[in-house]
Amino acid sequence: MEARTPWQALTRSDYLRTGWPWRSAAYLASGVLTGVPLLLVLLVLLGFSAVLIGLPLLLLAGVALGGLERRRLRLVDREPAADPHRVPDAPGLGAWLKTRVQEQATWRELGYAVLHATVLWPLDLLALAAGIGLPLAVAAAPVQLAVDGHEARVAKTFLVTTYPQAFGAALAGLLLLAVLLHPLAALAGARAALTRALLAPRDAELRDRIGEVTRSRARLVAAFEAERRRIERDLHDGAQQRLVALTMTLGLARLDVPPGGPLAAQLAKAHDQAGHALTELRELIHGIHPQVLTDYGLAAALADAADRSAVPVETDIDIPRLERPVESAAYFAAGEALANIGKHSGARTARLTARHTGDLLRIDVHDDGCGGADAARGTGLTGLADRVAVLDGTLTITSPPGGPTLVRVEIPCSALAAAPCA
Repeated sequence: MEARTPWQALTRSDYLRTGWPWRSAAYLASGVLTGVPLLLVLLVLLGFSAVLIGLPLLLLAGVALGGLERRRLRLVDREPAADPHRVPDAPGLGAWLKTRVQEQATWRELGYAVLHATVLWPLDLLALAAGIGLPLAVAAAPVQLAVDGHEARVAKTFLVTTYPQAFGAALAGLLLLAVLLHPLAALAGARAALTRALLAPRDAELRDRIGEVTRSRARLVAAFEAERRRIERDLHDGAQQRLVALTMTLGLARLDVPPGGPLAAQLAKAHDQAGHALTELRELIHGIHPQVLTDYGLAAALADAADRSAVPVETDIDIPRLERPVESAAYFAAGEALANIGKHSGARTARLTARHTGDLLRIDVHDDGCGGADAARGTGLTGLADRVAVLDGTLTITSPPGGPTLVRVEIPCSALAAAPCA
């Protein structure tokens, strides 16, 4: 199993032959490279704090460092650290600053920036000096002796005067390096764990973000349904009424024209074409958002869809009025399942069952066809499954080869309160 952190790599017998020792050293060294400039920046910004400029700039520095540190984590942690910040509700710097000030993650990043500038990078530097610098200085004894020519004081501690002593010191330095690379990796792992704990999103923040995404998706669905209803209403009250008027006008004109002439034939043809266009428009309007769904609810709409099915459908429907997005998603999912039965299944009969128990709507569409249905092959159910998923629902297909096929839609929802009797 491939190691994902230095701590996991330390348990391997071939640790020194992997890249983890040097990744750990690079992580600590890059901490020094970011810590020194950060300390200078913080000292400069603190000088402006008296005029209320320093705090916003400190927050910006903390946010910038947080983003850099989350990327730097990839040196010693293969799992990416997600950004804990929310997207502002409005564009502009003011909205961005307001959102950041209200987030706990921003203040944790500021605290981490102060900690990194004052404590962490000096520890990184000390660990590198002790874990790599000291062993390399001891291992460089032959080079020091060659430069001096007579003697060399290795690591400012002991004196060597002969090459056997120098090469012995070099061997000891390499062994010391191999030993110290282990605690160095352990320290890098601890630093990475601290960074992730402070800068990665916490469970509560993740739940808030998931909740916001869910609410946003629900708002999009509601807006989509409202737009569908608007288009259906505009077509019904506009284009359809004009076509009805045109059809009636052409019908009246046919009555005023003597039959058998070329004009009568042209009027008859135009009258028929207008009638076909009106029929197609009505079917289009029904496909966009059936009026029965808006006026009478999901139960009546499902019964109407079953009546219009190409295959005889037995229905067992007992559901109250539900929220409009739920009714719309459930209706189109069931309608698509019924359409697929007529197009692909070869079934002789079908059954549609709809129940609302507790806080769950369940619709089952069952047929006795040949089976083998697969949403991945483009039956139209994949998009509907995504639409149902927006409402925290599921759409499942059970269709073994040879049949039967069962399409089940489940959406958690509450029934709407019944309107009071007049």
